[in-house]
Parts: sequence; structure tokens; C-alpha cells
Amino acid sequence: MHYKLTFIIDNNVDNQDIESTLKSIINNNEQFLKFIKKYWIAYLELLPFTILFFLFTVVPVGIAVIMSFTNYNMFGMLDFVGIQNDKTLFLGDEIFIKALSNTLIFAVIVGPAGYLLSFFAAWVLNMMKFRNGFALIFYAPSIISGVAMSVVWSYIFSSDSHGLINNALIEFGIIDGPVLWTQDPNYILPVIIIVSIWMSMGTGFLVFLAGLQNINREYYEAAEIDGISNKYQELKYITLPSMKPQLLFGAVNAVTNAFGVFEVSVTMVGFPSPNYAGHTIVTHLYDYAFVRLQMGYACSVATILFIITFVIGRGVMKALSEKDEKAVKK
Repeated sequence: MHYKLTFIIDNNVDNQDIESTLKSIINNNEQFLKFIKKYWIAYLELLPFTILFFLFTVVPVGIAVIMSFTNYNMFGMLDFVGIQNDKTLFLGDEIFIKALSNTLIFAVIVGPAGYLLSFFAAWVLNMMKFRNGFALIFYAPSIISGVAMSVVWSYIFSSDSHGLINNALIEFGIIDGPVLWTQDPNYILPVIIIVSIWMSMGTGFLVFLAGLQNINREYYEAAEIDGISNKYQELKYITLPSMKPQLLFGAVNAVTNAFGVFEVSVTMVGFPSPNYAGHTIVTHLYDYAFVRLQMGYACSVATILFIITFVIGRGVMKALSEKDEKAVKK
């Protein structure tokens, strides 16, 4: 398509520059229209998800951030208080500080441990026969609700002599009386961590197993010819580089799940837990939102949790991306 452009302008402006600029704009518009014409069906298919994501994720997060600057108890009008809720959380709410400390300790242990154990289990099972049956066993924790599985673990960690662990320790003469696993503040957080690690392996395990099964077997055959002689070399030079998307997804998923612990804590040790030993940020949020009905304060807790998970999630993504870039440069 050709355009003939004529300008009557001031002598100080170059006609050719303006004509070139307008042609560039028109050309860009034509390329944009061609792009839309080519991919409009794909964008149309994405539209329902985009609308639902905006309505049920973006909008609630935005409302929560706005309400975090208010004092609202669901029975009165919104009262704007600025950053007073945040000041109270960090300077006047000792229980929140305890919950923040518990959550960080929990996330630092459960996140990496669940991530590594999920990958290791998937890697080992992928080399075994009847792996589909074993995969179902490992994926079971993700199918069954957290409350149901916590009931099973509550029997294992029961504080009386009939609990499986207490009974075994007494039978072997290791202890004289039952240990109060879910009542003693010294044992509450470790118990929650153990249960959560086991339950966190389901989804990550399935993602890693799918990634392992999609790796082309020809890569391993070629590597064997090139001198790779054991499974650990295959893991380092072939398996891990071929699973970058699954590894990234698993890492982000592990971070978000670790900071969102709630059901296991409440079911195992009660609400509130003795001496708030099992209190987490989500538990604190639930307390103020649905027990005390102080929605403004609860939204402030939710906003802080969102910021923490977002920053750490972005950090994990950046760290893994930098490793990929360094590997490419090498």
C-alpha cells in the first residue's frame, strides 16, 4: 500500500521526517491488525480465563489492599486509618510477630524439603517398574483434604499411650510415659512441619514425574555414547536442564503452599494452639476476619502475607532464571 502525503507546515519542520514518522505509525498499525487477525481465536479462548482471573483474583486483592488502610468491623462504616493497622501489627501485636516467626521457620524448612523430596521421589520412581501405582500413592495426599489427612496424623501423634508413636517408644523402652506431641509447645511446630512435608509432596511429585517422562530417551542414549556413565551424571547434564519449566513451577508452588499453612495447624493442635506455638499468619488472618470480624485489620495481615509470598516467589524465579542464563553463556 502506498501513501502520498502532502504537508503545509512551518519552514523549520522537515517534511520528510514527518512523512517518515507517519508511515512508520501506519505500518505498525497494519502489523498489529495482521497479528490480531492471525491470533484472534487464541485470544478469544483466553478471554474467559482472563475475566475470571480479574474478577476473582485481581479485584479481591485490590479490595483487600484498600481495606487494609481502614478500620472496618462489618457492622459499621469504613473508617480510613492509613498505616495504623500496619503499625499495630509490627509494634503492638505480639501474637502476629509470633505467627510471622512460626510461618517463616515453617516455610524455610517445609518449602525446600518438600521440593527436594518430591523431585527425588519422582526421579527414583521414574526408573522403577509399576511406577503408575506408586505415583498414585504419592499423589494421594493432594487428592484427600488436609483435614482428613490431619485426622490420620492426629492418631499417629496422639498424646496418650495409644498413639502409634508413643506406643512404639514405650514398647522399646525409650520413654516411660506418653509425650504430649500436640499439646507441648516444644513439639507442636515440629509435628506440623513433619505432617506438612509429607502432604506437600503430592502436586510437586506429579509435576516432576510428568516432566521426567517427557524427556526424550534419545538424549540419554547420545550421552552414553559421549561418556556419561552413571545416573548422577545423567541427572546433572540431561535431566535437570530438560526440566526447567517443571522445576520453576514446583519452586513457586512450594513457596506459596509453605506460607499458606492453615488446615494442618488448626486440625492437629487446635485453634488457638497452646502458647500460640502453632499459630501462623493465615491462622492470625482467620482469627481477625471470621472470629473477631475486624476485616480492616485482617486485610492488613493478608496484604503483608501477599507481599512476602510475592517477593520471595519473584526471588526464586529470578534465581532460577539467572542459573539458566549462566548455563546458556557457558
